[in-house]
Amino acid sequence: MTGATVWLTGLPSAGKTTIATALAERLRGEGRAVEVLDGDEIRTFLSAGLGFSRADRDANVQRIGFVAELLASHGVTVLVPVIAPYADSREAVRKRHDAEGTPYLEVHVTTPVEVCSERDVKGLYAKQAAGELSGLTGVDDPYEAPEDPDLRIEAHEQSVEESATALHRLLIERGRA
Repeated sequence: MTGATVWLTGLPSAGKTTIATALAERLRGEGRAVEVLDGDEIRTFLSAGLGFSRADRDANVQRIGFVAELLASHGVTVLVPVIAPYADSREAVRKRHDAEGTPYLEVHVTTPVEVCSERDVKGLYAKQAAGELSGLTGVDDPYEAPEDPDLRIEAHEQSVEESATALHRLLIERGRA
């Protein structure tokens, strides 16, 4: 089986990890080898010591992209729910995949910042509003939305299952599921 990297980008609390986890369960049920490279876990283990400057965020994205490509090149479907706020960082990951002949799909989870702030899964928006945190992507730090992703998921307008189904459909259409 051919693997692929599926990068889910979007604001904090957009639903990226929730969608990736739901899809991973479905793909595992179909007998697929699947890994979810969650941004928070990666920062703890692979990118410990990196901050949130542009250079550190880029280094984090490149590290994750390297691991994703390596796994995908060995037949694993790799779901990457990572913000990756800068378009040039995401493009560098795509180019790495292209150079190795490894399929790469970019999915934009387009939940508006107001909805993300209401969800505030990790309390980041509340900390930023209270002045305890700065550099929050999409609030006081840039987020460059993909101009032409392979799929846009409006997670605030559909259920997790509907979002996972849309992404599963894309994988089938592209011969990756």
